[in-house]
Amino acid sequence: MIRPLSLLIVPVLALVFAVAPRPGLAAPAPDALHGTYVVQEGETLHDIAIHQKLGFLELKTANPDVDHWLPEPGSTVVLPNIHMLPKQVDNGIIVNLAAMRLFRFTDGKVTETFPIGVGRDGRETPRGATAVVRKKERPTWYPTDTIRKDKPDLPRVVPPGPDNPLGTHALYLGWPTYLLHGTENDYGIGRRVSAGCLRMYNSDIESLFNSVPVGTPVEVLDQRVLAEVFGGRLYIEAHPTPAGWDALELGEPRPDSVLDTDHVRIISDAVPPGTFIDWDAVTQVIAEQRGYPVAVSPAPRARNTGPRTLAPLEPDPLEPPPLEPAALVE
Repeated sequence: MIRPLSLLIVPVLALVFAVAPRPGLAAPAPDALHGTYVVQEGETLHDIAIHQKLGFLELKTANPDVDHWLPEPGSTVVLPNIHMLPKQVDNGIIVNLAAMRLFRFTDGKVTETFPIGVGRDGRETPRGATAVVRKKERPTWYPTDTIRKDKPDLPRVVPPGPDNPLGTHALYLGWPTYLLHGTENDYGIGRRVSAGCLRMYNSDIESLFNSVPVGTPVEVLDQRVLAEVFGGRLYIEAHPTPAGWDALELGEPRPDSVLDTDHVRIISDAVPPGTFIDWDAVTQVIAEQRGYPVAVSPAPRARNTGPRTLAPLEPDPLEPPPLEPAALVE
C-alpha cells in the first residue's frame, strides 16, 4: 500500500549540501532538503539548535561527528529542515516521540511543525490518543507527589513567572498530569529530559496555543523508521533508539542499529510492487540514524516523448526530484 505523500519541507536558510555520501547512495539534495549553517566563534550545538528552532539531539544526530560543546568555528553543520510524517490526519496534532517532533494538521495539511522535549527513562511520555482539554496562559505549576519525592525542596505551588518550568503557555491533555507546555530552559528542547510532559520553545507553544481550540485531537506515536515515495524515489528516515539518543547526549558511541523485519515491512508497504530498492543503501540509512530523509532508489529515467524529440539527459543521481507546490509548507 502506498501512503499519501508525507514529506514536509520547511524553509531552509542555505542551499549548500554539506554531507559526503557513500558512493552510490543518494544524499540530501542541496536545494531541496536541508540548509547549512557556519559555526560562529563561541557557539555550541545547543546554541545553534535554539537559534535555528531545532531540537538539540536532532541537530546532533544529523551531525554526529561534530563536538556539541566545541564545534569548530567556521565549520559547516547540516540543518535538518525536512521531516517525514508518521501519520496524516485531517485536523489535530500528531507527535512522533522517536523524532522528538510535533506536527499540526489543518484540513489535511501540515500547517506547523515544532521540535519538542520528551520524557526520560522511567518518566516516558504516554503513547496513544488524547485531546486538548484545557488551555492556560501564564500557567501555575503544581508539582506531582512523584516529582516532589525526587526533589523534596520544590514548593507545592510554583506561580507564573520566569522560574516556572511550564513556561508562558500550557495545553492540558486528557491524560492527567501530562501537558504540552513552554519552558524556562530552552536547552531542554529536543532532548529526553522531562518527567513525561512535552516541552516546547515558548514562542512555539504560544503559536500552537493561539491556533488550536480545546477539543483538538492529539495522537502520540513512536515511529523510528519512516518510508515514503516522493518524486518517483523512495526515501527513508531513521532515528536513534532511546538508548541511541542517550548515547548522543553523553557523547558516547551509539548502539548498533540494524535492518529488521519490521523495517522491511514498513519500507515494502511504502512502494508499489516491483519497485527497485537499494537494500544496501537502506541498511546504511538504518545504521547511520541521521534523522533526515535519504533516497534509497534511483532517480526515474527521463523518456523520449516522440521520434522527432531528442531524449533529455538522465538526471544526475544526486539531483533532487522536482518539488510539487502542494508539498511545500512555508
